[in-house]
Amino acid sequence: MGKTYERIDGWLREFIEAQPVFFTATAPLAGDGTVNLSPKGVTGSFAVLDELTVAYLDFAGSHSETVAHLRENGRITLMWCAFQGPPNIVRVHGRGEPVFRDDPRFPELLARFDGVDPEQHGLRAIIVVTAELVRDSCGYAVPFMAYEQDRDLHARRFAREDDDSLSRYFEKKEHIASSIDGLPGLPLPLPPTPAAPHIV
Repeated sequence: MGKTYERIDGWLREFIEAQPVFFTATAPLAGDGTVNLSPKGVTGSFAVLDELTVAYLDFAGSHSETVAHLRENGRITLMWCAFQGPPNIVRVHGRGEPVFRDDPRFPELLARFDGVDPEQHGLRAIIVVTAELVRDSCGYAVPFMAYEQDRDLHARRFAREDDDSLSRYFEKKEHIASSIDGLPGLPLPLPPTPAAPHIV
């Protein structure tokens, strides 16, 4: 039997932060629009900001469906499931917002992430999600699988890009500036990477 939680704290936060992969689901408002489901898994790219707010780094890729859907309607669900240990699934249903590089909040948000070099991955935005419903379920049918390590392919591919070359890369991709359904996606050209905040 699933349980509803008022906040992301205690064992729930520990469970979420311990998982090496999570999934995001979004959809456009149109009934015949394309539903999007994406895996996320670069170590250090997820953060719990407070008891009702989480965020993750949106890295370079071939599509911008999540960004486009959030710009249109803000609906998003995040899901974590236990591939090791006791079975469990946690979903955070809420409202999401892509915070782009030229947003004044971007440097402060970026400072909340440890253990990952965003420049290696072609950071496009930070997705901030405010939880409206937090629930768990049993996860009895989720198989046991062992985490070995992060792949280094993404970092090796995008570490060689600077802001200008990354913008040119995105401009060549069909579904970056707009989604599969034609919704506005990633604003191009990409704003410059802001200077990292100085933390005393």
